[in-house]
Order: sequence, then C-alpha cells, then structure tokens
Amino acid sequence: MKRSWFAFPYGLWMLLFTIVPIVIIVYYAFTIDGSFSLDNFRLFFSPDIIGILLFSLWLAFLCTLICLALGYPVALFLAKTAMKRSAMLVVLFIIPMWMNFLLRTYAWMSLLEDTGLINRLLEWVGVGRVKLMYTENAVLFGLVYNFLPFMIFPIYSVLKRSDILLEEAASDLGANTLNVFTRVTLPLSLPGVVSGISMVFMPAVTTFVIPRLLGGGMFMMFGDLIESQFLTTGDWNFGSALSLVMMALILVSLGILNKTGTSANGEEGALW
Repeated sequence: MKRSWFAFPYGLWMLLFTIVPIVIIVYYAFTIDGSFSLDNFRLFFSPDIIGILLFSLWLAFLCTLICLALGYPVALFLAKTAMKRSAMLVVLFIIPMWMNFLLRTYAWMSLLEDTGLINRLLEWVGVGRVKLMYTENAVLFGLVYNFLPFMIFPIYSVLKRSDILLEEAASDLGANTLNVFTRVTLPLSLPGVVSGISMVFMPAVTTFVIPRLLGGGMFMMFGDLIESQFLTTGDWNFGSALSLVMMALILVSLGILNKTGTSANGEEGALW
C-alpha cells in the first residue's frame, strides 16, 4: 500500500468539515437571495458593528496581557521546580481543564453573584457586598480564568526544554540574575510566549458564552454578534460575512505572530 493512502481519512475529514463549510460561508457572505452582493460587508462598516469589534479586541487584548503577566511567572516557576513537584503542579493546573467549559463558567456565576461566596466573604470582613456579576470586569475575569492555562503551558513547555547550562554559563561569565533572565531565559522562551498569545487572544475575541453568562448579555462581543446572526436573527448572509472578516483578522494576526516567533527563534543566538 502507498503511504499516501493513509492520509485519505484525514483528507476526507478536512474536505467535509473544513473546506466545504468555508465554501458555504463564502457563498452566503457574497450573496443575498442567491444573487452576488457586497451589501453584507457594507453593513460591517456601520458604527455599531465596528464598536462591537473594537470592544472585543480591547477585552481580548486585556485578557492576553493579564494572562501573560500571570502566566509567565507561573510557567517559569514550574520549569525551575524539581521534576516530581513540577509534574504534580502541572496536573493541578490541568485538572480544571478536564471540566466542561460551560460548567467552569457556571461555577463562577455562583461565586460572583450577590449572595455568592465572594460577597459573603466580603461581608464577613466588613467590606460589604460588591457588584461583581453582569459587569465588564466579570467578563474579563471569566476570560482570564478560562484561557490562562493556554498561556502557561506553551511557555512552560519551551522553558522546560531549554538548556539549563546556558543560564549557568551566563552566571559563570558574571551575569547577574536580571541579566540572565533578560539575555538568556526570556529570549529562549519567546516562541512559547508567541504561541501562548495566539492561543489566548484568538479565542478571547470570538468567545460568546462568557459575556452572555457573566455579563448577562449586556456586553456583546464579536462572537455573540456572529452567533446571534445565525441562531437568533436568522441572517446567514450577514453572519457569514462577519465570520469571514473574523477569519481574515485571525489569519493576519497569526501571520504576524508566526513572523515574530520565527524572528525570535532566529535571534536567540544573537541575543546570547
């Protein structure tokens, strides 16, 4: 048997569940009542739609920034911890991901509500109740909580594979802790950082469950808009156009991130 035959199931899968859906979306995006039209894309440039897109990009940017600020130290700590302890801590981070995405979000609804555990704790210490649910901060918190592991693990995997002898050599040559980090550890971890950013930013832009549950539907993100066009409004043409715009933005972002990651790989030796 030819080795290429083993790729047939994968090719069939790609055709049925990737190529065909994209072709259908392209067809609906460029037609209205079966006739070619660009009106679907003209609607995209309305102030309301642009505002939703900018709001989604802003929240996704904040989510990515917070995940990077929290995730990098955690990944660095896990990579520098002894093997047995490191494996145990990694499992502790993985366990919540075994739970369904919706269940994790519902769990935080019960914690953030007015009579939830967090507000009860605040009342007990004398602070009083705070409005946590159905706010922009609640949506941002939900994004960070759900996507933080996707920032930690790529950075951790890169740092874990890096050669510890490079850091030891830098120390032997007189570099202090800060210089070792900025000149050796950070450049070596950049591919993981780039991968983590792409794995957090893209899903954060397109999510629709978190703002609906934790935001109470008062904060519409681009994913909510697309989902509503298909399931609520029934306007598949406009929904397909919005999907194509989002696909284009994702491809551009991935291209930039991949170029950045390639540059990071190529410049590690120069930085060292």
